[in-house]
Amino acid sequence: MIHATAIIDSKTKIGLNVTIGPYSIIKENVIIGAGTIIGPHVVIDSYTEIGSDCRIFQYASIGAEPQALKFEGEETWVKIGRGTVVREFVTINRGTGFGGGITEVGEENFIMAYAHVAHDCKTGRNVVMANVATLAGHITIGDYVTIGGLAAIHQFVKIGDYAYISGTSAITKDIPPYVIVGGDRAKLYGFNKIGLKRHGFSEETLGIMKKAYQMTFRQGFPLKEAIEKVLVEVEQIPEVVRFIDFIKSSERGITR
Repeated sequence: MIHATAIIDSKTKIGLNVTIGPYSIIKENVIIGAGTIIGPHVVIDSYTEIGSDCRIFQYASIGAEPQALKFEGEETWVKIGRGTVVREFVTINRGTGFGGGITEVGEENFIMAYAHVAHDCKTGRNVVMANVATLAGHITIGDYVTIGGLAAIHQFVKIGDYAYISGTSAITKDIPPYVIVGGDRAKLYGFNKIGLKRHGFSEETLGIMKKAYQMTFRQGFPLKEAIEKVLVEVEQIPEVVRFIDFIKSSERGITR
């Protein structure tokens, strides 16, 4: 299952049924989970852990030192969750000592060609990054987020669950969960009803969530007053609570 031309350090830990293609380079202190397939010409640097049943396509670079001027060679990691697909020419850099020490890609992510995940980023489950989507450092992304092609996200931005970001967007502020955003600079374009329906949200839940969204962003109230109205006038189902808590906890400010 390992091609004769692959170069693999003796300190690498390889699980059962792993495939490693021609001319790939696996450096020391790498862990590769069972059933993972690594294509040809892949470079996996030190301090990288790849979960089971992942697929890494040709020319991907995983675990390289971060592109951070303050990085001084400290031991930091990249961790990739089970079932994640990393397509051609993707780059995923490891973390920094000053940023938490880990770049973490969640389970069942789909990272398309030429995308970049910078140091100290964290993505949730089932995140999709389309071609050439770019994450700067220290970004946190929730579960079931879709990021369109050529989108660029500023460092320290947080993106809530089930958000949909259109292609070529420039994101400089936090994105609440359950919304659609796009543009340069990005703005809200609505409540992500179709995406949520595809993920099994009931019509009743969608109606309550839409009411909370419209009251917060579409009825002209100052944000603080809008939040107070939502807390009083909208049923506090878990999704509404998460929506409001995300907005209240934002440090960069919310995309409007």
